Amino acid sequence: MEFSSILYSVSDGIATITLNNPSKLNPLSHAIQVEMREALARIRSDASVRALMITGAGKAFCVGADLGAMGSSPGEGRSRGNLVADNMHETSNRVITDLRDLPVPVISVVNGPAAGAGVGIALAADVVIAGRSAYFYLPFMAKLGIVPDLGTTWFLSRFVGRARALGLTLLGDKLPAEQAAAWGLIWACVEDAELADQGLVLARRLADLPAHAAQETRSVYDAAQTNDLTAQLAFEAERQRELLDRDSFVEGARAFMEKRAPAFTPRGR
Repeated sequence: MEFSSILYSVSDGIATITLNNPSKLNPLSHAIQVEMREALARIRSDASVRALMITGAGKAFCVGADLGAMGSSPGEGRSRGNLVADNMHETSNRVITDLRDLPVPVISVVNGPAAGAGVGIALAADVVIAGRSAYFYLPFMAKLGIVPDLGTTWFLSRFVGRARALGLTLLGDKLPAEQAAAWGLIWACVEDAELADQGLVLARRLADLPAHAAQETRSVYDAAQTNDLTAQLAFEAERQRELLDRDSFVEGARAFMEKRAPAFTPRGR
């Protein structure tokens, strides 16, 4: 597949997906979703990729659904709701699950507004940083009478709690990047001029992690959301049973004793 709605590149083990419709502030069109899924499939099959960075072209990260396309007559004898919900099951939701199942760590570099479904895309990453001028905006209920989607309700309720998630949704206020960092929604807010460089620095650090870092770390924190303390203690112990016997632990322990950075085996080797 030739990409036209996104930009995709791989350099020094870091893949970059850039949503690429800057004149419209990168709405989450069907074409962008299809191309994102193709790029994510390439990452899964490319053992040279060790981290993924997602960002937007121009002045925005992603302003959410392409409302212009959604506002047209759905046709096909189907209601707009049926058509959109089916497309979400078939494509949109799979973008999020593809991201969360990716074998490499993911960083979102939010270079401008992340609105609507764009919030779900941003928060699906393992690490999120944003420029100071960026903000997160949920117009779903306040402006459109619909609920947040693409996992936004799942991410927000876990990251900032029910009260703040409900407030953001019902009031429809824009959440500035600095406040998002203060709330713990994102890793950091940085100056706009430093965002791209800081994103690359973090992507390189993520790329240096053990090959299993993303999936193992996600799994242990996901389990903590539903386990009680006793169950979580047992889960942690069982993961250590396997992980302590891997070469990555041996290398990490040796590097610690030798006071050097560990050199972990690349993915797929």
